[in-house]
Amino acid sequence: MSVRAIAFHLPQFHPIPENDEWWGEGFTDWTNVAKAKPRFAGHHQPHEPADLGFYDLRMPEARAAQAALAKAYGIYGFCYYHYWFNGRRLLEHPVNEIVESGEPDFPFCLCWANENWTRRWDGLESEILMRQEYGPEDDLQHIRSLLPIFADRRYIRVEGKPLFLVYRASLLPEPRKTIRTWRHEAEKAGLKGLYLARVECHGERGDPREIGFDAAVEFPPANHGAPRVYRRRWWHLRRLGTAEAGVRENYVHSYGEMAENAMKRREPEYPYYRGVCPGWDNSARRVGEATIFIDGTPEKYERWLMEIAKQARNRMGAVEGDAEGPLVFINAWNEWAEGNHLEPCRRWGRAYLEATRRALGTGQESEQREKAAAAKEA
Repeated sequence: MSVRAIAFHLPQFHPIPENDEWWGEGFTDWTNVAKAKPRFAGHHQPHEPADLGFYDLRMPEARAAQAALAKAYGIYGFCYYHYWFNGRRLLEHPVNEIVESGEPDFPFCLCWANENWTRRWDGLESEILMRQEYGPEDDLQHIRSLLPIFADRRYIRVEGKPLFLVYRASLLPEPRKTIRTWRHEAEKAGLKGLYLARVECHGERGDPREIGFDAAVEFPPANHGAPRVYRRRWWHLRRLGTAEAGVRENYVHSYGEMAENAMKRREPEYPYYRGVCPGWDNSARRVGEATIFIDGTPEKYERWLMEIAKQARNRMGAVEGDAEGPLVFINAWNEWAEGNHLEPCRRWGRAYLEATRRALGTGQESEQREKAAAAKEA
């Protein structure tokens, strides 16, 4: 049975009025990516795109090229981040165009990034740009806005139900009420229901069924458990009317150790989808206090993905929906400002995509060999 690998996709790479206002005319995450610099000896920055270049997701050619590349290297579909703030959607243009045009012909689903937008890019309370608020009327308006997207033939389903992820489930004040509303509206619209997954990040763990969800999704490097290798201090020149020097610390971890720990992690008893990441370095977005994983390579990533794909195949039937092919998640397809991307870059080329294809193909090739051997014996 083929593993269905779903890669998280950031639709940030096109200008919007809000980012123009908050960050400057024409801002996208490419702005952060292009200006990133190394912070210590051996630190790889900037991360520069190769094959796809500095694309603009308003262009259908860019979206088509992403889908074609992902498909060629074994990615089953994209999970686009979805930004909803009390009736206001942000960064919605790519998904709107995908639904309206029917192109590209590539599976997708959504993950509601339900946290505040802040100047620190951390969803916390400091310098909030767009606040996330909740309520019964908003629950209703939100789910109704999503129904046309869920009805799309390309939308990824589990047991025939649209798969919808929530990034910060713990922030929902009354999750069971929200979920009851969502499920009711989906069924009323003629869908089989919803398959709801809570993302395990920011310390969120525990049985998701206790708050009404169906499953959980592992989201490395969140909850990574890799000890800090060292703190790296660097001098940053701030301009606040006058030049002022300040010390900023970066928190440096071992990618290899994170991957090894993750492969040994015992799966919980509740429905759970494993995940991997090709790397992490958010220094492009941070003046200080960046989290940086060093020593990552395509080989280490491949070993990690191969192991969790194997685990996914071995636990076939333990999670609802596995009959369609077990799911694994990759964080992420294009988080360039977090040093976390499968898209080709100048340093590695397509090495991470090639590693993905090998890791996901191992089980399929073994299965084909077994079937061929069985047929020969018969």
